[in-house]
Amino acid sequence: MTGCGSFTAGSRNSDGVQLYQQGQYQAAVQKFQEAANANPDDPDAAYNLGRVYHRLAVINNDPKAASQAEQFYRIAIDRDSNHVEAHRALAVFYVEQGESNRAFDLLGEWAMRRSDIPDPRIELARLHEEFGDKDAAKEQLLEALSIDHENPRTLAALGRLRDEAGEYAQAMQNYRKSLEIDRFQPELASRVSTLQNAMAPASLYPPSSGDTRLVNSGTVTRR
Repeated sequence: MTGCGSFTAGSRNSDGVQLYQQGQYQAAVQKFQEAANANPDDPDAAYNLGRVYHRLAVINNDPKAASQAEQFYRIAIDRDSNHVEAHRALAVFYVEQGESNRAFDLLGEWAMRRSDIPDPRIELARLHEEFGDKDAAKEQLLEALSIDHENPRTLAALGRLRDEAGEYAQAMQNYRKSLEIDRFQPELASRVSTLQNAMAPASLYPPSSGDTRLVNSGTVTRR
């Protein structure tokens, strides 16, 4: 019976995602609610409901929808204490509400609770970077890398910070390692190609002090 309910919840969630992407938000709410009813312990159904209400709150400037969004994100986290998407979405929600301290607290508590996984630190790094503190972001990513040195998200994010800082050789190492682990990152692969082309002539012709040929012109997949 549990398996049947899980299958039904998954099907309803998939239908709801399609409706959400089409902008049919009320219909999406109905499908996600059906998924929640089919499997009351499903964290994804709660997260998806949070996403819809979050979107409605933004579109309509609706405080009631905002309250529902926060509630469903919290339910998702209660059902799965390591739900990455729910933590990220709730942190974004708090920032949008002008409560950035709550966003940092949310992710910081997650990181303290789970010192054995990199995800909380990856999300904290993202938040620090959005507030302009790239040193703190790098510190979080290095901690994440010490926990799991083969996490492609950590490597790509750390590579991007180093890329933006002009540390191209170290960035390339991080990028290449990330692609070895997960080759399905087309934007990252494109940036590696750009850097390779830019760095190749530099090895043949030593740059002058005013050389500005190597520029950070690519876009890397964010965490």
